[in-house]
Amino acid sequence: MIRLFVFFLVFILASCKKENVNTYDVAITNAQVIHLENGTVKNQNIFLVDGKIAAVQGVDSTQEFKARTTIDASGKYVMPGFWDNHIHLRGGDSLIGNNENFLKLFIANGITTVRDAGGDLTHAVMNWKTKIAAGELNGPTIFTAGPKIDGPNASWAGSLEVENEQDVLQALDSLEALGVDFVKIYDSRISPENYLKSIEEAKKRGFTVSGHMPFTVTLEETVAAGMDGIEHLYYIMKGCAANEAEVTEKLNKGEMGFWDAMPALMGVYSDSTAQATFSRLKQNDVFVVPTLYIGKTLSYLDEVDHSNDEYLGYMGRGIIKTYQGRIQSALRASEESRKNRKQLDTFFGQLAKSLDSAGVQLLAGSDSGAYNSYTYPGISLHQELQTMVANGISPLNALRTSAVNGAKFLNQTEDYGSISEGKVSDLVILEANPLENIEHTQNIHAVIKGRQVFSKNQLQELLDSSKMD
Repeated sequence: MIRLFVFFLVFILASCKKENVNTYDVAITNAQVIHLENGTVKNQNIFLVDGKIAAVQGVDSTQEFKARTTIDASGKYVMPGFWDNHIHLRGGDSLIGNNENFLKLFIANGITTVRDAGGDLTHAVMNWKTKIAAGELNGPTIFTAGPKIDGPNASWAGSLEVENEQDVLQALDSLEALGVDFVKIYDSRISPENYLKSIEEAKKRGFTVSGHMPFTVTLEETVAAGMDGIEHLYYIMKGCAANEAEVTEKLNKGEMGFWDAMPALMGVYSDSTAQATFSRLKQNDVFVVPTLYIGKTLSYLDEVDHSNDEYLGYMGRGIIKTYQGRIQSALRASEESRKNRKQLDTFFGQLAKSLDSAGVQLLAGSDSGAYNSYTYPGISLHQELQTMVANGISPLNALRTSAVNGAKFLNQTEDYGSISEGKVSDLVILEANPLENIEHTQNIHAVIKGRQVFSKNQLQELLDSSKMD
């Protein structure tokens, strides 16, 4: 009887111990985990189950575990997967294949989420979203605006053209029916009244709204209407100029054009006006997308030879052909125009730093895609982060403009933006610390996209398979 009792006791203890062993799909062990919300780096283990972060524990934890896949991240740094918060999937039916090819470039560069800021391939994009979510297609999570809202004879193909309030309501009806993730408004032809009405009506329907801003309205009017995100810095510059009201009036009267306004605005930048504008943006939780790298690239098209760029090999002839418009425009520009463009590029770098110092929330976005010459999907997000840092923004703040602020802007913080229990397991493992050198964001050891794990070799295979004639 004593022997039988001892046998059962050992069996019960062994069973209890077995029950305390947690089983995971993936275990990332001994990692230096970068917590961007507070800038700390902790030596931790990360456990993943069914595409979610199941637990984050210190490496000294005594909890036993089993995992189908274990990644020893000793000496490596783990961050949330990067977000490119301004891309374009567009170019018409003939370029659908090229755009789908971009998806692999994003993953190969550690970009697990993108914000598609308007295009003419909405049905294809929606199909890719579904396939990516189902694990049937390699690519980032896509949040898309679908077609942009603009005025009659809009600049971009596929835009929803509005001439009156009824058109605005119908445009928003169609965007709701498409199931877009946010609303994007463009400024090529839209009237001041319809622009502000589009923001107001979109907000009534619960949409996040971002866009350009017609120079025929003021930044204060745009913020008051409910705008959530300002794409590019032209419009912020206008709101920081002492003569904004005067320039707005001239634009409305047809006495001045968009590009004519640039030197007039830059020359009267007012620090007191700027600080009031920054405060207004911050108080109203308005995000700003600087797109510094594309600005620099386009400003120096007349000087920099891109013919040997590695990423040209991933674009295909169709995309490269779309680059010609901006290239020829740059080459035809007068010497004064070229000089003004470069001065504007320098000014925008300083403005981005001022916004960051004032606590305005920035979003890292590349503006990559068709027509945007030599700004390549994937790698250009890293170049945007580097350009931010080159202009005085700290590596930590620059990194926050990607996944952290991207999740905040689209109200996705329940699932994204930090490495914590319950979040989607979109992660990037880096060989070195990007807080010490922002260029380390490109030194990628592995990428985890939900349930998928891409090793360094597999990431290279994605790149190799992306080459196009």
